[in-house]
Amino acid sequence: MSVFATLVEHLADLLQPLFGASAAAAAIVLFTAAVRLLVHPLSRAAARGQKARTALQPRIAELRRKHARNPERLQRAVLDLHAEEKVSPLSGLLPSLCQVPAFFLLYHLFSSTSIGGEANALLAHRLLAAPLGDRWTDALGGDGPFGPAGLVYLALFAVVAAVATVNFLRARRVPLPETGTGQEVPGLGAITKVMPFLSFFTLVTVAVVPLAAALYVITSTTWSAVERAALYR
Repeated sequence: MSVFATLVEHLADLLQPLFGASAAAAAIVLFTAAVRLLVHPLSRAAARGQKARTALQPRIAELRRKHARNPERLQRAVLDLHAEEKVSPLSGLLPSLCQVPAFFLLYHLFSSTSIGGEANALLAHRLLAAPLGDRWTDALGGDGPFGPAGLVYLALFAVVAAVATVNFLRARRVPLPETGTGQEVPGLGAITKVMPFLSFFTLVTVAVVPLAAALYVITSTTWSAVERAALYR
């Protein structure tokens, strides 16, 4: 973490002339954008996979008619079709999973009072009036929800709610992968039904994690909304 802390400090120093006291916050946003650029090939692959699954629907309908009286054989045939066309119903989860290490790195970095035996200087950085190492409860315990730090969180919550609504509406329009029996791919149905609502769970995440980690989540979800609009049009 000391290496990453030094990297954030140097990046904040470079951005300080433009962003002043919020330079470290800008550095985190820039770091998040770099992570999303690295993950972008997986996002493009996930989009191709979704389009491929949609293209398979006529063939799945044909298999449904052919094996209407044998559900087990129908399910096996459709899974074989997915394997033959190299289409994985789980490919859409890879971009999110690959970002988990970066999120936890920021979380631990801004939750630690010391790094390498020395005081964590990053905790002195702020986003406007809100310290990057604080949580929403700290703002509430200070000047309240409408104090300087509380207003920063209210603005972030508004951004998260808007992005979550866009992601929710878009996710609801994505058809569920089918086995051909009228049921979802085994093991994926419950996950797929819950996924649209996970966008709003971001509000809880932003409220309970350090502000630095919350900035990562907000930047990443906003990136996802724009990226999906471009890739799935």
